[in-house]
Amino acid sequence: MLLDASESQLVLVDYQERLMPAIFEAEAVLANARRLAQIARLMDVPVWGTEQNPSRLGLNDAALRALCQRTLSKMHFSATEEGLGEWLRPPAKPQGGNARSLPKHLQKGREPQAPERASIVVAGCEAHVCLLQTALDLLEDEFEVWVVTDACSSRTERNRDAAFDRLAGAGAELVTTEMVAFEWLRSCEHPAFKEMLALVK
Repeated sequence: MLLDASESQLVLVDYQERLMPAIFEAEAVLANARRLAQIARLMDVPVWGTEQNPSRLGLNDAALRALCQRTLSKMHFSATEEGLGEWLRPPAKPQGGNARSLPKHLQKGREPQAPERASIVVAGCEAHVCLLQTALDLLEDEFEVWVVTDACSSRTERNRDAAFDRLAGAGAELVTTEMVAFEWLRSCEHPAFKEMLALVK
């Protein structure tokens, strides 16, 4: 099963200015997160951010924050506890007073629903806390979850790896930034191919 850009959304969890200096391989992880967000924007994939207790941990990296459509400020470790799910799956539009008893030609046409983007590509810090809890809750809410391993980390390598093991066991797909990029593109003939290649190199 490959990722499809038209069915994907990107969630970037807690790349915060006071947290990142303590994160294992922080520089590479943040570079991959920025790359992911830029590729998502190229491919018209919605990008969401989260920040854990920003008054204490600061805001997300400024370049990353600028690439997000919205950033959710949270106190729970899992962003889904604070409404992320509503951003990812907007409520269906109510049917406006369309009486079924009216003849068909007088009934209003149904508004087409936007196709659901149920593949959630997620990356962030700390992998074994906020990322893990958010991803597990998304799985429970019946989203497909794709964890971008080279854009995730924790303060220790052991905690990061334990998170990956647990997420894989729970049904999340483990991928890398380049896997996501090339699956979203599917072809070297895609109009965004050259631009994306420049980002990956």
